[in-house]
Parts: sequence; structure tokens; C-alpha cells
Amino acid sequence: MKKHLGKIALIVLPILAVIILLYPTYNASRLEKKEQAARVQAKKAGNPDDSLKIMDAFYKKYGEDLADAKKSRLKLGLDLRGGMYVTMEVDIVKLIEESASSESIDETFIEVIEKTAADVAEKEESSAIDIFLDNFDKIARPKGKTLLNYFEETGDFSDNSEEKIIEKLNDNADQAIDQAREVIRQRIDQYGVSEPSIQKSGVRRIVLELPGVQNRAEMMNLLQTTARLEFKLVRNDENIVKAFAKIDKYLSLKNKGMSAEELEKSLSEDANEVDSTAAAEQADTTKVAENNADTTKTDSTAAVAADTNKDSANSNNPYAGLSDEEASKRYLADHPFTTLFSTFYLQGVGDRAQLVNFGYITDDVPEGQYMFRITKDSLNKFLAYLERPDIKTFLPIDLQVAVDAKPDRQILKQSNIEVFDFYSLKKDAELTGDVITDAKATFDPTTNAPVVSMSMSADGAESWARITGANLKKRIAIVLDGRVYSAPTVQNKITGGNSQISGMANTEEAHLLEIVLKAGALKAPVKIIEERLVGPSLGEDSINAGLTASLLAVALVILFMFMYYSTAGLVADIAVVINVSLILSVLAALHGTLTLPGIAGIILTMGMAVDANVLIFERIREELARGRSIKAAIDDGFKKALSAILDSNITTFITGLILYYCGTGPIQGFALTLMIGILGTLFTAIFVSRALIQLWLVKFDTMSFGQAKLKNNN
Repeated sequence: MKKHLGKIALIVLPILAVIILLYPTYNASRLEKKEQAARVQAKKAGNPDDSLKIMDAFYKKYGEDLADAKKSRLKLGLDLRGGMYVTMEVDIVKLIEESASSESIDETFIEVIEKTAADVAEKEESSAIDIFLDNFDKIARPKGKTLLNYFEETGDFSDNSEEKIIEKLNDNADQAIDQAREVIRQRIDQYGVSEPSIQKSGVRRIVLELPGVQNRAEMMNLLQTTARLEFKLVRNDENIVKAFAKIDKYLSLKNKGMSAEELEKSLSEDANEVDSTAAAEQADTTKVAENNADTTKTDSTAAVAADTNKDSANSNNPYAGLSDEEASKRYLADHPFTTLFSTFYLQGVGDRAQLVNFGYITDDVPEGQYMFRITKDSLNKFLAYLERPDIKTFLPIDLQVAVDAKPDRQILKQSNIEVFDFYSLKKDAELTGDVITDAKATFDPTTNAPVVSMSMSADGAESWARITGANLKKRIAIVLDGRVYSAPTVQNKITGGNSQISGMANTEEAHLLEIVLKAGALKAPVKIIEERLVGPSLGEDSINAGLTASLLAVALVILFMFMYYSTAGLVADIAVVINVSLILSVLAALHGTLTLPGIAGIILTMGMAVDANVLIFERIREELARGRSIKAAIDDGFKKALSAILDSNITTFITGLILYYCGTGPIQGFALTLMIGILGTLFTAIFVSRALIQLWLVKFDTMSFGQAKLKNNN
């Protein structure tokens, strides 16, 4: 038996390879069913904390195994598994705006940007830079403006010119598109999407095919997150409160129908002269927040105004003598901006400090720290105000307003109301995400809440230590894409370059953040222009149709070969089954994707595989008819049919190679399975079939090739 070990190995080893390579596919399917069951259980739990615990328990137990299995499994294409088809556009207009010096941006530049954004939406195939330059020539140049007024120097001042600026803008735009495609690819690969198709389309668009994607919202967040991580100092002081008060006065006067000239005159006067009746003492306009739930009231300032009516002896109170309803109505009219949110003043020092509800009915704004909270219902209107060019002029030029990424979990749990903190931040970042070298989703050991731990480069660690050391007892906000994830108070100087981001609702969100931080930030934001979902029913129908066609083809081939070639036909059938299994396992090993065209390639391969066996068996039958022994006939049959088999398969392989490199999408899928199938055909038809026949003859003296049985005459 030892002399036949080589033949046995030719049969057994391919089968073992198939089992090993296709096991991850089976394991991934098994774990995905467990994951789906866990999601159903979490959904039924009702309580958010219980739901979180259920999913956390699943990912702690199976998360790594599921991720590994997904990476190695046989992937199904968009036409088989369903998924998403997405067209994205890189926002070059935003890139242009951010390339300009923030100090130099004025109403003229904003007008050019707005006109450019509108034109770019209509002219899909035109360069956004060319459109911007054309609008700049029409709008800004007649007002005496040049590009040098808005964009920073590009190098040596003596060599600085508009041509250099235009060259830099074009280079930035090209790099932004190429970098966006690469960053999106890295994110999708780390997320585990099976064989995505990511291609550039036109001058600024990217087309994605994402097979197997089921969580649409999660994928949209992954794709559109710019991942601009910044560490910024919090400046919730009296300056931003005064700015909010000025916005109130501006909007109030504008709502009363004042002309532009009257508005400018009124706003240039002293604040006390604008509203001479608003000089009530601050102590009469505030109240202590009794508990954290009180901070959710967005109309608390109106309530303060109404409360001041109780002290009718205060002649400076602008709402004295009015009913509570009238005072509230009047206050709302006078404060259209600050009534959208609640403002609290941190009164006192240290442990004795308490939050005091601040009312905007006085121009006396005490120095100190403030806190701002807003409900989700008012958030969109609030942000819309801040985007208005006329409102931006009232905000300090070195500050920006940023909102929490997530609502306060405690308030949400207690009252089912989504309440967000927002902050006044120093516009220039102290540190950016460029220094992040690694990120990992984990859990905070003290709270068991999901967080993302970050490691910094040596330069980043040094800068972080310097920044935290210089800002002890001050708050530093961790800002991702303009939203604040956390704003902790610096207690000690942080060395070593390690930090973490909190504020994630669950481990899945932490994992997404880990992915985008690892992949890097996009140079420019991307927008979803079009998305199409390939529903599960279409995927299921495609799979069923493909399987039906494949099984029918296999059944017909097996039946024909057995009926025509008898025992030898059964050997050919076994070789074909091994061949198809090898195709699927090699696809899985190469991280390829099985598509409907790929199934067509497999069906064609089965026909070509038995064709090779037909050539061999017919040649053997000819040799047997000449009176040769079975052994001699088999040797001559395989030897003399080899040239014809190689010629036909090599020429077909070359055709498949051309299709693969010149084609895209479905054509590549067909060509890949065809080429793998050809290699498998040569192996199984020439080596596996011969080994099976020889092992058969060891056990039995005869084998039928569709003729009468003959003795094995050695």
C-alpha cells in the first residue's frame, strides 16, 4: 500500500484543502446567525442598558472569531447577496473654503462660495476649481479683490502669485479625490465588506458597490465621517455669553422691522442705550438649578423673566406690571436666540460651586464659566442661526460653537428627552488627529462604558504633555468632525501620548470610530449623491436561480458521464466535484467574490472539465479496441490526449486572462472563476482522475469505459 501513498495524497490533500479553506465560510454563516439572534434579543429587551449588555456580551465572546471568519470566507457579490450601490461626491467647494485664511473671509468670499456650490451641483462634469475661479472673477474682482486677499502665501513671498495659488488649489483637489478613494477603501476593508468595488467616476465622484451591507445607517456614517480629530480648548466664558446677547438684540430689532441703516445705528450704540429698561440686578434674574433635570428646560430664561414680575417694586425690571403670560411672550420676542437653549452660570469655587440659571435681561455679564444646554427640537434652528453670515459677525473671531455628538444619557434615561451640551471652543486646534498612530475600541475600567483608546507619535506625545501641563483645571474638548465627543477637565499633565475618546453609545459605534481613526482623515468631506439598495429578495432570487442552474448542470453532467462511460464516468464525476470545490475554496483563499457571472464561469468549467475526461476516455477506448491491456490503454490514453487538453485549456486561459485585465465588475468575476476552473480542470482531469483509476485497478481487475469489461493483463 505504501507505493500508492502518492496517489492517495493526490485525492485526499485537495479534499482537506477544500475543508480548511471553506470552513471560515461555514463558521461566518453560523456566527452571523448567532449575531442576528442576539440583535433580536436585544431589541426585545426594551431597556437600552440591557440591550447594550446583550450585544457587548456577544461581541466579547464571538467578536474576534466573527471578524476573522468574515475576512477569510467565500464572499458573495452584490447580485447574489444584496447590498448597497453608492455614488459619492468629494466636496471640493468645502475644501476651497477651508483652504482660505479664516481671518480674511468676508461677505464677498462667502457669496462666491455659495454661488460656486450652486453651480457645481448643476455641472457634474465641470471642475469645481474652474467654476470657483469663474465666479471669483465675476463677483470678487469687480470689488477690487484678488486671490491673494484670501489665500495664504504658497512659499517664498517674492514668488507668490495667483498662478501659484491656483496650482495649489488644483493639486489639493486632485489629492483630495484620490485620498478619499483610498481612505474609503481602508475603512471598508477594516469594516469587513466583502470585495467592494470602488471606482472613480467623472471629475469628483466615487462609485461603490458594497455586497452584503445590511446596516445602511452604520455604513452611511462610516462613509461620510471626515474623521477630522481635533483637541480644542473650551472657552465657555463671558465673551460668548455677551455675543449671544448681541445676537438676541440684533434679531429682536430685525424682527421689529428695522431697516439696515437703523439696525446698524442701534447696534453701534452702547448696549445700555439699546435697551435702557434692561438694567435689573443679576441677582433678581437668576435662580439655582434644583437638580440636573432642570437643565433640560429650554424656556427657562423665559420663566426667569416671568418670575421677575413678582418683584413689582423693582422699577428697572422691563417686565414689571405684566402678567406671567405677557412677560413670557415679551421675553421671547426680546430674546429669539437665547430662548432656544438654557444658560447656566457656575457660581462659587470648588466643591461649593453651583449652577445658576442665567437670564439674558441684563447687560451685566459676570466673568466666569458657563454651561449651555439645548434640546434636539431646537438644535436645527440654533445651528441654522449660527450658519448665517450676519449672525457670524457677532461671534468672537477666535471662537467657534460645537455641539455634543450624543445627547446626555442620564437625562435621556430619566425623561426620554434628547438634551445636548454645546461649547464655545477656541477655533485653532491645540492638536490634530495627524499625530494618532493607533486606535483601539475598548472599555473604560471605571465605568465599563465603551471608549476608543489612542496612541500618539513621539512628537504628538510631547505636544500633548505640553498642552495638558499648560492647561491644568481647564477643559479640553475632543472634537471629531465638528462634534464634541468629550470635554474633560485636565487634572494632571498627561505624558506618554495616550488618550481616549468617550461618549459612544455602544461597542459598535466605538468600533466604527476605531476604523475611521486608523484609516485617517479625509482632506475634504464627501456627500452621498445616490444610493440604491439591492434588497434581500433580489439577492435570494439570484442565489436560488444560480444554485438551481448549477445543480441542474451538475446533475446532467454526472448522469451523462455515468450512462456513457459507466465506471470511468463515475471517476470523472468525482473529479468534477473536487474541481468545483477547489474553485470555491481558491476563491475564498484569494478573497475573491462569487457573482452570477462567476457561477456561469463555474458551469462552463464543469463542461470543460468533463471534456478533458472525454478526450482521455475516448483515447483509452481506441487503445482498448486495438487489443491493448487496460494499463497500457490508460497510459497511452492520458499521454496522447494531453496535448489536445493543454492546447484547448491554455488558449481558453489566455482569453480569460485578457477578460480579467481588460474587463470590470461582472466580466472580471466570470474571467476569474474561469481561470481558476481551468487550472483545477488540468489538475483533476490529468492527476486526480488517473489516481482514482489506478487505485480502482488495485482493488479490481477491470474497469468499464462504456465497453465490455476487460481483464487487467499486465
